[in-house]
Amino acid sequence: MAPIILIKMGELTLKGGNREGFELILRRNLVSMLRSHSPGSRVESRSGRIYIHCASEKGAEGAEETLSRLMGISGWARARKTGKIVDKVLDACVEEGKKIFASGAKSFKVEARRADKSFPLNSYEICCAAGDAVRRETPELRVDVKNPEAVISVEIRERAYIYGAEKKGRRGLPAGSAGRGLLLLSGGIDSPVAGCLMAGRGMGLDAVYFHTPPYTSQEALDKTIRLADITGSYAMGIRLYIVDLAEIQKQIKEKCPDGWSTVLLRMAMMDAASIIALKTRAKCLITGESLSQVASQTIENLHCTESRARLPVLRPLIGIDKEAITVMAKDFGTYETSILPHADCCVLFRPIHPVLRGKVEEAKALYEALGLAKSETDLLFHAVKTAEVKKCGYYK
Repeated sequence: MAPIILIKMGELTLKGGNREGFELILRRNLVSMLRSHSPGSRVESRSGRIYIHCASEKGAEGAEETLSRLMGISGWARARKTGKIVDKVLDACVEEGKKIFASGAKSFKVEARRADKSFPLNSYEICCAAGDAVRRETPELRVDVKNPEAVISVEIRERAYIYGAEKKGRRGLPAGSAGRGLLLLSGGIDSPVAGCLMAGRGMGLDAVYFHTPPYTSQEALDKTIRLADITGSYAMGIRLYIVDLAEIQKQIKEKCPDGWSTVLLRMAMMDAASIIALKTRAKCLITGESLSQVASQTIENLHCTESRARLPVLRPLIGIDKEAITVMAKDFGTYETSILPHADCCVLFRPIHPVLRGKVEEAKALYEALGLAKSETDLLFHAVKTAEVKKCGYYK
């Protein structure tokens, strides 16, 4: 029998009258992802569940890899499909019991959900009958309804579906269901995590990376493109804008007090990102900033840098410490790339004694004196116009 994967939808099931639109986006995302990882699979939606009918075992493995990155689902499981006949349902439960015992479990319970009330057993009766059948065939398994090592689930719908171990999904909302944002992506740990978190809140993403050759290397750029690929795999693809800020950074270094260089550079980045965001119809900017993690991220300096933003700035990591962010980076699969030893422009030009609590009025005056963005012939507009664009993390 061809493998079947049963998918449980998460938060979007609470969306009331808007639910259908969210489900359509989720299904569209899933179908797009499966083209790359599980060709030949068929997707079916019925009554709060999505089913993937896989063409082969290899296709099922690819589908599960896809589901580990799909935003908007609470979990999934390999399922057995049978007719709505009591004996067939119990036989399938017995097979699932043998499977969970072979995996090392010593205790189990049965959970049942009877959506079709015409089935001759109610949910409680299904649990009792299935538990007895499993115990007869696999007496080594004991029933433990409070703290079982494994659960056998039975769902009676248009057909009967029986499954064991569930895998946790990413939860949240389908990527692309909550508008688009522009992620300020660096080669560090934080910003890719911020992007993945916002994809999990339904946001489609584009990204901008600020490159400063020859001060930053091609390896640093390649590393960031790889991070965009990984982040894009959760966000259904990212257009990465690569903006050369070398000349702007040089101007800042030569003309401004040294302690202000990082804050002013961040202001230029916000300025450039705002221009790109407005052109791409993004609704917000997204950063990986965490309060007081570094000198440029004190509340005062965040106020200074945000003064150049023309759209709302979302900071999903603002109250999260580095250790917790690192755990999330490992979970999303960005960590090993982020820690590669190729520094970005902020690190290379960090002042020895940075301003810790800059005043917005002073920051604005210093920035305006640079003349970076007074007209469309100035350095900032030129940097944006000449940006290279790469498509990263798209599913084919």
